[in-house]
Amino acid sequence: MERSSRALVAALWPLTIGHLWAILVVMLPFALLVAFVEWQRQIQIGASVLVIGFGIFRLVNRRHPRALARIRPTQLGLWSFAVAIAHGAGLMLVPIFLGLCRAADLDRGHEAAGVLINANLGMAVLVSIVHSVAMIAAGGFSAWLVYRYLGLKFVSRSWFNLDATWAVSLVLVGTLSLAFSLAGQH
Repeated sequence: MERSSRALVAALWPLTIGHLWAILVVMLPFALLVAFVEWQRQIQIGASVLVIGFGIFRLVNRRHPRALARIRPTQLGLWSFAVAIAHGAGLMLVPIFLGLCRAADLDRGHEAAGVLINANLGMAVLVSIVHSVAMIAAGGFSAWLVYRYLGLKFVSRSWFNLDATWAVSLVLVGTLSLAFSLAGQH
C-alpha cells in the first residue's frame, strides 16, 4: 500500500464498500423473497388498491401523454420496453414461474406455460423469445396490412382510444384481487 499508513487507511473504505455490495447483491433477493412471503397478504392488498387507484386515475385523466405521440426511431426500443413494463409484460408469468399457482387452478394453457417455464432457465428464456417474436410478427403484420391497404387516413379517422377500456379492466381486476385478498383473511 505504497508503504504508507495513510494509503492503507484510505483503501479500507473502497474495500468495505465492495464487500458490502457483494453481500447485498447475494442477500437482498433472498431477503426480499422472505419479506414477500411474510407480507404476501398486505402486498396483495396494497397492489390491488394501487391498481384500482391507477385505473380510476386513467378514467378521470383521459388525456394521452403528448410525449408519446411521436417516438423517434432511436428511442423506439426504450419506448417499447417502457410500455411493455407499464402494461405488465412478464408479470403475468411470475406467479407461474415462482410456483405460486396451484395446478388445480390452472387451465391447460397456463399449465403448459408452467411446465415449460419450470423446465429450466434456458426454456424460460426461449418461451420469452418465442412470445416476443410472435407478438411482433402479429402486430407488425397487422400494421403492414393497415398501412398498405387501408391507409393512414383510415387510421387517423377511425382510431379509437382503448385507454378507457384498459382503465376499467384495471379497476375490475384490482377490485377482484382485493376481494380475494380480503376473503382469504381467516
